[in-house]
Amino acid sequence: MAGIRQAHLRSQGECGVGMVKAVLCDIDGTLVDSNWLHAEAWQKAFAEMNIMLDRETVRRQIGKGGDELIPVFVPWWKRNAVEDPLKRYREWIFREDFLSRVKALPKAREFAGELKRRGIRFALASSAKKKDIEDYKRIMQVEDMLDEATSADDVDRAKPHPDVFSATLKRLGLEAKDCIALGDTPYDAEAAGKAGVRTIGVETGGWTHAELMEAGCVEVYASVAELLEKIEQSAIVREGF
Repeated sequence: MAGIRQAHLRSQGECGVGMVKAVLCDIDGTLVDSNWLHAEAWQKAFAEMNIMLDRETVRRQIGKGGDELIPVFVPWWKRNAVEDPLKRYREWIFREDFLSRVKALPKAREFAGELKRRGIRFALASSAKKKDIEDYKRIMQVEDMLDEATSADDVDRAKPHPDVFSATLKRLGLEAKDCIALGDTPYDAEAAGKAGVRTIGVETGGWTHAELMEAGCVEVYASVAELLEKIEQSAIVREGF
């Protein structure tokens, strides 16, 4: 992933851009505590196809869209037969058994409020489906502060492809240099980097500081709560970053 980080930094020109105009936020693992729940839902769905996986192995793929996750575990010659049923069954399991357990991560709403206080636009850029994002907005209680939301339903390809971030930039009418992404996985950093957007990482999705920096993040915090506490020193605000 060192190559990804180098390409990411080159795409930014490594020049000072001042305070950003918008933060493009991932949701799962970044603003809500859901990565392990998604992993368990996928684990159960795969088990029905006689593909037995441990939860941590699956968790390390969370952050990708299903079209990118399934090929990691399903051989090509089975894929056409099982892909659509597998995605539908996984979605049903998650909504039936796990959605009610999803909680906002500490200070998620307060972080959004601080962005708005500073005149920074708050956008969601997620590989989740639109109906999941609607549920997440309610769970986080951020409907009144949201400027834009892009889901997997709005683009052809989910993360780690750049489509979600590129679409969000277009909707906001902003250039990549004027924005920063916030995410919890290497796939967020990879996708944002391909769209020319710098990424701040948080460790609440299960990835380490070193892994997120190696993937291309310009800085990493333990959580969105820590980022809020240190926002004055962050790449969101810091002049000349």
